[in-house]
Amino acid sequence: MEEWPRHGLITFYVLAVMHLKARRVHIAGITTSPNADWMKQICRNLTDAEDGFLNGASHLIMDRDASFHALRDYVTNNSETEIVLLPPKSPNLNAYLERWFRSLKTECVDRMIFCGRRSLEKAISECVRHCHTERNHQGLDNQLIDQDKPANSIDATLNAESDWIAC
Repeated sequence: MEEWPRHGLITFYVLAVMHLKARRVHIAGITTSPNADWMKQICRNLTDAEDGFLNGASHLIMDRDASFHALRDYVTNNSETEIVLLPPKSPNLNAYLERWFRSLKTECVDRMIFCGRRSLEKAISECVRHCHTERNHQGLDNQLIDQDKPANSIDATLNAESDWIAC
């Protein structure tokens, strides 16, 4: 994702996780430089005992991107979640999250010019809210992810009893 402040174009990297069974997406982090320190903080957030996204998850499916090395090590050493690595060059095995990112780009990010980090974060959070509360999903029998929640409520926690995907 790019934003265009006064001093030139900046590329942002977005890390998202998805609960496969519920199709719930949560943005784990957004940064301009996905370095080791940023990834370690994301790892701590994902495996936090109280509200970590991986609480109760049996598997974390992820591709072999080198920037995920710290995440793989941290999750392996600090949680009971099993890491499942996808084969190289196989985006079809990560189809649900790849499709979500495509929707994020075509329906939101490609249609706007962001003049700051806050505007990008706001647009992405609104897109996630829209996907959870207003958009039906064919894989869920055309149901909403958050059927019983009002459209202005975002609940990022979910008791995970099945797999998660990370990208």
